[in-house]
Amino acid sequence: MNPVVPIAVYGAGGRMGQAVLRLAFDDPRVAVVAAIVREGAAEIDARLRDRSADVVRYTTTLDASAAPAVLIDFSVAGAFDDALALALGRRIAFVSGTTGLSEHQHAALRDASKTIAVLSSANFSIGVAVLDRLVRDAARALEEWDCEIVEAHHRHKKDAPSGTALALGRAVADARGVDFGHVAEHARATGAREDASAIGFASVRAGDIVGEHTVLFAGRGERVELVHRATDRTIFARGALRAAAWIAGRPAGTYALSDMIGA
Repeated sequence: MNPVVPIAVYGAGGRMGQAVLRLAFDDPRVAVVAAIVREGAAEIDARLRDRSADVVRYTTTLDASAAPAVLIDFSVAGAFDDALALALGRRIAFVSGTTGLSEHQHAALRDASKTIAVLSSANFSIGVAVLDRLVRDAARALEEWDCEIVEAHHRHKKDAPSGTALALGRAVADARGVDFGHVAEHARATGAREDASAIGFASVRAGDIVGEHTVLFAGRGERVELVHRATDRTIFARGALRAAAWIAGRPAGTYALSDMIGA
């Protein structure tokens, strides 16, 4: 039996942080040793439920006595730098689901992977990891077909297109051997498709939609649609915990969710 992996959760007061904590307490693979929230958060000093005799409370810093093997980050882009710096400073693996990162932050992740194990994903759904594989296969096989990506999320989601939609677009560009920055088309001045190689994006924000992504490949007289629909937010927390248990103890490097499928 594999040893229990001690984890710390950064952004523990947020919706995803709370989902990770709820599942973690019933997951035999991990043990929560720290729950980190922002300054002024209502949860500070509140006690977490835990199956062990140890008392774990919400804090704004990682106590020196805590010894997590993995830091799970579900914060916001504005707090991401501090989360990554914490993982680097403590030399622990970093699993992040924070979206809306800048190119500078993506570069910082790449640099960090020279020192620690890093797994960053816009979507921790195992189904989306499989979708990524399917999209790459379709993009190569249907290289001359138009590609459009449509994503839908709840009315409060701020970044658009979603991080998952952008990741799927990068998968298409990578499979076709083109520069994503040159073919990504986030908005059109007119309704017409002017660039045959473009990867178009459309976003829907409505109600309480958890997350839906459709990658459409259209040719003459036929089309292929690859779709993933999330109906329960806990799938993302479940995937993040699986990733944390999997990445603990691995050497420094950049890892993807697809690396652990079947592992």
